Amino acid sequence: MNAICARWAAAFGLALALSVLAICSPAEAAGQAKSAPLKLGRGINILGYDGIWEGGRNAPFRLDNLTAIRRAGFSHVRINFFGFKFMNPENALDEVVLRRLDAVIEEVLARNLIPILDEHDTHVCQRDVSGCAEKLKAFWTQIAARYAGKYPRLVFEVLNEPGGQMTSAAWNALLNECLGIIRATNPRRLVIAAVLNVDEMPVEDLVLPSDDRNLIVTFHYYAPLRFTHQGAPWSPTFSRIGPLDWGTPEDEQKARADFEKVKSWSEREKRPVYLGEFGVYEAAPAEARTRYLSFMARSAERLGWAWAYWQFDHDFAAFDSARQTWKPEIIRALIPNAR
Repeated sequence: MNAICARWAAAFGLALALSVLAICSPAEAAGQAKSAPLKLGRGINILGYDGIWEGGRNAPFRLDNLTAIRRAGFSHVRINFFGFKFMNPENALDEVVLRRLDAVIEEVLARNLIPILDEHDTHVCQRDVSGCAEKLKAFWTQIAARYAGKYPRLVFEVLNEPGGQMTSAAWNALLNECLGIIRATNPRRLVIAAVLNVDEMPVEDLVLPSDDRNLIVTFHYYAPLRFTHQGAPWSPTFSRIGPLDWGTPEDEQKARADFEKVKSWSEREKRPVYLGEFGVYEAAPAEARTRYLSFMARSAERLGWAWAYWQFDHDFAAFDSARQTWKPEIIRALIPNAR
């Protein structure tokens, strides 16, 4: 999300349902029987800003929180992984950190959740396109080789929120290079590719290999930012805004029009879509916040899109880590029959 990226720079997205898209096992790659279709369904973003990667425990995410995520009715988690900071000067990933990533993936799979591995270094890639390209290609060379033939339900997401100084042309070039790297060792793995993360959502500009049908296209939705980021303390602008409401017929029509744009492209190109992030900062009025979240989640589901809420803990949180319980108004908005 643009505002979240700005914060971390300073202090730091149909009729085509995912349920018909299959991810293949190593046996399938060898021409044997196909695996069952993979249904991403409802998900939540986890572990982006957590001490687990540095060896911390319950910092604040606890691996047993995955059980609560599954019991609430989620089907997948999007693991926000900042791989670049665990690279040495030669862009080799730290083996100790990679073993921690292995353990997280195995814990997710053990809970019957689908893990999405999202390379999340937006703050680097939006401002330094050439530096990003070098590191991103090195990242996927190592990750694709490491997981070739392993964890067939693991999904790769090439890059979170390309944008900033990165144009559509530059992103298409880098995305397709990374897809080539991944496909060399993971020819049938499900991979998520993002639309350029700018206000106009230029999905028509996205160029994907026509013969690769194991792809999902993702976009993130936080419009209008004045509402979803009101009161956010990291922004000199948004910190002074609020309280603002959301939910008028005009508000809903704007969101429908934005979703319709992606839906029309998806139907034309026969590509499934994933709403990989949406959320509202906790300073928003509670009723307006839940109204927005419910509208976005139900709208995505009506279109056959999987979705993931931003995020489990920290800010925008759906879960109270101190009390080890869901925030009831948030979880009910996302999953009305949540346990």
